[in-house]
Amino acid sequence: MRNIAVILAGGIGARVGGNTPKQLLPLSDGHSVLEHAVNAFEQSPHIHEICIVMHPDYIMHAEQMLLANAWQKVRYIIPGGKERWESSVNAIRAIMNQDNSLPFREGMGVGILLHDAARPFVSQDIIARVCEALEEHEAVTVAIPSTDTVYEMADGKVARIPQRATIMRAQTPQAFRLELIAEAYAKALGTDICDIQACSACHLPATDDCGIVHKHMPQVPIYIVEGEEQNKKITFKEDI
Repeated sequence: MRNIAVILAGGIGARVGGNTPKQLLPLSDGHSVLEHAVNAFEQSPHIHEICIVMHPDYIMHAEQMLLANAWQKVRYIIPGGKERWESSVNAIRAIMNQDNSLPFREGMGVGILLHDAARPFVSQDIIARVCEALEEHEAVTVAIPSTDTVYEMADGKVARIPQRATIMRAQTPQAFRLELIAEAYAKALGTDICDIQACSACHLPATDDCGIVHKHMPQVPIYIVEGEEQNKKITFKEDI
C-alpha cells in the first residue's frame, strides 16, 4: 500500500478569531499548527507522499514552509474549497489526475489519509495504526470513547439520550482506499469528481469524509482505530 497523507488546511478558522487562519498560528515552540501537522506525517515511515490543501489566499505561506522545513514528502500544495468536502475532493482529484502518481500499474494499492491541520498533535502510533488497518480494511477512522452524556435534540428539547457506551468522538486521520473514497464522492455528487464545474455547483451536508462513505456506500464497513486525547482539534483561541 502506498499511503498519501492529505493535510486539510483550507479553512480560515473563524472561531479562533483574528486575521490569521489558525493553521498558521504559532504554538509554544514557534512552529505553526500546520507545520506540526505536516511534520507528523513527514516523519512517519508509513507515509510516502503528502498533499497540503490550503486556503487559496495562503498558498504562498505553505510554499514558504515547504522550503523552510525541507519537507521531502510534500508533493502537492493545492487550493481548498469553501467547504471541507470540497477540499477533500480537490485533493482526491489532484492525486488521481497526476499521470505518474498512482502506482496501480505496478499492482500496488493507494491509501489516502485525510487529516485536519487543526489536529497538530497526532501521534506516530495513531498514524501507524491507521495505515496498518488500511491494509485490511477499505475505510478506517480514528475515534475515542465519549466521557460525556450526549443529547440528541429536536426543537430545542431533548429528543433522545443515546447510551454513552455506544458513542465515540471522531478524530482524524480518516483513511480510505483511493478508489473507494473517489467512488463515494462520485455517488454523492452524482458525477465524476474530476468534473470540476459539476462539483463546484454541489452542496454536501456531511461534516467529514466518513459521513460520505457511510451514507453513499453503506455496504462498506468503517473500521475504528482508537485515538488519543492529545489528538485534539484546535477550535478556539484558548486551544492555542
